Amino acid sequence: MHIDLRGKVALVTGAGRGIGREIALTLASEGVRTVAMDVNPDHLAELHQVFAEHQFEGFQQLCDIREYSEIERVIQEVEHQYGRIDILVNNAGVASGGLVESLPEEVWDLNMDVNLKGSFLMCKAVLPIMKRQKSGRILNTASFAAIIPSLGGAAYAASKAGIVHFTRVLAGELGPWNITVNCYAPGVIPTDLNRFADRSPKEQKELLDNLSLRRWGNKQEIAHLICYLASDYASYITGTMIDISGGKLATQVPRMAYEWAANELNA
Repeated sequence: MHIDLRGKVALVTGAGRGIGREIALTLASEGVRTVAMDVNPDHLAELHQVFAEHQFEGFQQLCDIREYSEIERVIQEVEHQYGRIDILVNNAGVASGGLVESLPEEVWDLNMDVNLKGSFLMCKAVLPIMKRQKSGRILNTASFAAIIPSLGGAAYAASKAGIVHFTRVLAGELGPWNITVNCYAPGVIPTDLNRFADRSPKEQKELLDNLSLRRWGNKQEIAHLICYLASDYASYITGTMIDISGGKLATQVPRMAYEWAANELNA
């Protein structure tokens, strides 16, 4: 199999750093004309340098996805330059939280506005173009927190659970136009946002003990999934959430398999 995305046009939100940056660079390296969107101008400037060094096609756009007028401005620019939009990756997100009893209302609103409403507004803006084309790929970022939430993460988990059902409904609505809509749930992928790799050795061990593949995931593995879902090979996949967490909590005590394996190797 050879995935060929050359000539496609993609929008990636939250592309200034972390997983979003990796997705944007990977798509661009595959020949996708990639529009990287972010709220941080410094991150976009750094990304612009990388695009220029590798002669990637595409451009960077400063945009707050909570504001529909800003999204419309970007969409108009993309349509003017390329005349189409083939792929939308709703990666932008926040993960602030706290216990429900003391959770500030503005923290709840921030999670909902960026993670859920922002994805809704982006989808709303690209749909007329994708429907006109009768083709498109929409990929929304959920989270393992949408499967099993963490204490202190009610706002984040609720927003990401909302993404899952939003994805399913939108997939149903867009089937007649040959537009697929899917979401994916990353697990323990160390980023600047979650700082998994900066935690104490004890905390890291506890995190890894929950995984069937007892190692950190990496951003490139998420980007590879995006490339597959954006390709023609995934044309019959829609309305689903893909768990890309290394088998987190696939069984009740995944670390037992590693203990058994160690005993077998030492026997």
